[in-house]
Amino acid sequence: MTVADGSVVLTPAGQERGPWPLLAAESVAIALVFGLDALHRVPVSKTPLLLLIGWVSLRLRGARWRDVGLRRGPGLRRLAYLGVMGGIALETFQLTITQPLVVRAFGAEPDLQAFTSLAGNLPKAALYLLLVWLLAAFGEELVWRGYVFNRLAGLIGRWRAPYTIALVATSLLFGLAHFHQGPSGVVIEGIGGLILGAAYLGCDRNLAVPIAVHGVVDTIDVVLGYLGQLPGA
Repeated sequence: MTVADGSVVLTPAGQERGPWPLLAAESVAIALVFGLDALHRVPVSKTPLLLLIGWVSLRLRGARWRDVGLRRGPGLRRLAYLGVMGGIALETFQLTITQPLVVRAFGAEPDLQAFTSLAGNLPKAALYLLLVWLLAAFGEELVWRGYVFNRLAGLIGRWRAPYTIALVATSLLFGLAHFHQGPSGVVIEGIGGLILGAAYLGCDRNLAVPIAVHGVVDTIDVVLGYLGQLPGA
């Protein structure tokens, strides 16, 4: 760990790897969450459980969420604006380029049937918007870009280009975490995760931008689902 401006900052230089028993416990706990989710034993979302694991790991290693990017600053409004614009751009890219190409390659749309019931259902769409921002935008970005990315970067810090390796690995895991959407969904979400991770790195590991991007993308999906126009739903 290094200290900057009086706060603890996690670094990718191998200094924050922590004891291997902790890493083993984290791995088992994460595998258990995914196993229970695959068996449909996790209500609503696995994200809160993963957040809990990430929070415990950070605290045991002497860090907090602000050390991995959940921080305020004078440029927060500008970052939020960049995130909104980035979310619109990413959704446009996915709908017009990524998804058509992946669907053509796999011969199937991503399984987004969870959005089917949104068509014309305003109360349910409003509930989904709340869940989108709490669990997907805020929760998943803390888990994947904040916790998993930095944990991997810290573990592989002794190698060259730890951020690049962590970015690719986290994006692959992020895609696989959407296995319920089928092969097309896994690939599309993996590419989306790569872009979100790049945005995180490009903004000095500040989570404001990927949170905003993620939230805007999923908000547009909810609106399209409400209108009955979401591909795959």
